[in-house]
Amino acid sequence: MNLSGPPLVSVLRRSGLPPTSLVVIHDSLSHKPMTISPKLGGSANGHNGIRSIIAALGQNSNFHRLRIGIGRNTGQDAVDYVMAKLSDHEKDFWIRNGKGVDLVWKNIEKIVLSG
Repeated sequence: MNLSGPPLVSVLRRSGLPPTSLVVIHDSLSHKPMTISPKLGGSANGHNGIRSIIAALGQNSNFHRLRIGIGRNTGQDAVDYVMAKLSDHEKDFWIRNGKGVDLVWKNIEKIVLSG
């Protein structure tokens, strides 16, 4: 994810689609666990993968994001926290046909229907 910008933008440009047709789903330490926060454009907010995509897109970096909240444990290194195993409650939320997957699809549908 951290270096995904150049290959992602290469595919986007070859397809002839604008950046606004792109939806990136990524984790967010700034949002409560098991929440989904849609956003169009903006900064990377410390996320290296998003920073890579913004840098590769250049000035036209308005793309959709679905920020998946994972929260933050201030007593733990961010990398270790992000890479830690999900709790049983989180696994149930994100399991196939779980509530989390349904929320992601609903947000993608809203983006698509908004044009």
